[in-house]
Amino acid sequence: MKIPIAYNVRSLRERPVSTLTTAAGMALVVAVFVAMMALANGFRSALVRSGSSDNALVLRKGANTEMYSGIGRETASIIAGMPFVARGSDNQPLSSPEVFVVIGADRLTGGMANLVVRGVSPKAMQVRQGIEIIAGRELRPGASEVLVGEKIVDRFANTGLGETFSFGGRDWIVAGHFSANGSAFESEIWAENEQVMPVFRGEVFQSVTFRMTDPASFEGVKQQLEDDPRLYLDAFRENEYYENQSVILTFILNFIAIFIAGVMAIGAVFGAINTMYAAVSSRAPEIAVLLTLGFKPGNVLSSFLIEAVFIALIGGIMGCILTLPINGLVTSTTNWNSFSEVAFAFRVTPALLLSGMAFAAIMGFLGGFFPALKAARQPVIVALRQG
Repeated sequence: MKIPIAYNVRSLRERPVSTLTTAAGMALVVAVFVAMMALANGFRSALVRSGSSDNALVLRKGANTEMYSGIGRETASIIAGMPFVARGSDNQPLSSPEVFVVIGADRLTGGMANLVVRGVSPKAMQVRQGIEIIAGRELRPGASEVLVGEKIVDRFANTGLGETFSFGGRDWIVAGHFSANGSAFESEIWAENEQVMPVFRGEVFQSVTFRMTDPASFEGVKQQLEDDPRLYLDAFRENEYYENQSVILTFILNFIAIFIAGVMAIGAVFGAINTMYAAVSSRAPEIAVLLTLGFKPGNVLSSFLIEAVFIALIGGIMGCILTLPINGLVTSTTNWNSFSEVAFAFRVTPALLLSGMAFAAIMGFLGGFFPALKAARQPVIVALRQG
């Protein structure tokens, strides 16, 4: 025979102040936990979206990032002529040899930050799906022009249409702004590779990205490229390459989220313990009556645990609601692989909200267990005397 839930609901209604205070403490912990996890989730999503499983990305052998890679023109031409490289409607290979450099740029709010300048080929937007010019126009061949990712337009100086952006000892006209499906490319500046190459790197590209004719055959493509003695290359599936770039910082952000929320959770759990001990003490006669009526100690234990978890879930719901306004809010951090700024949006997902609710339930269980155990073990005669 179980104790009716209505008994717990009535108890909560009789002590609204302590119930809401405890729930508010839980809400704050859940809000911090979800917000920090949403930060890590947004950063990881921005990098993962940068790649496609249909594309392969090639670097010099031993180079884990584009920053430390170097690929000559001849090598890039050999790659473009390989049979596993897809071709566009014009029968030209969908291959984009690219230059990758990091520059210092002035923030609109003051100070400087590092930005990626990517020298791309005319095929770059066909190789990478989801790239769209949202203002202005495409680059003119042979011109000192740039396209600016939409997430840095409102964050850095001289990034408006028609404005002059200076780097590498040259002035570049902002020809357009582009979006990239929320990926890290939206934090980059793109220019024609033939214009960027002589300014920074000389006659060398940093990477080659190409569309595969058969994405399912990537392992064979990888082996063929890496075994070719002429090339001296490492090949990656593009989406996996960018996902790997997010691992270190995502781990750090998740660790910080768990650490901060864990420290705060200790205080919230002690608050729940105090609330539930007070409830047990004030309801000692009721507990005695329940035991006298035939309810087993295990029923009393589960009843008080349910009550504690219910309070925590109220706090969890409040905390999740508090985090909803930050969904889509744009912030930025440094990508430790390129030491450049990446702007991204907080991503509060249903799975993340469920994690917050589970975290709240765990806090409620921990906060209610010992008071519930005390209630279940309380002798009937002692409980009656307390009344």
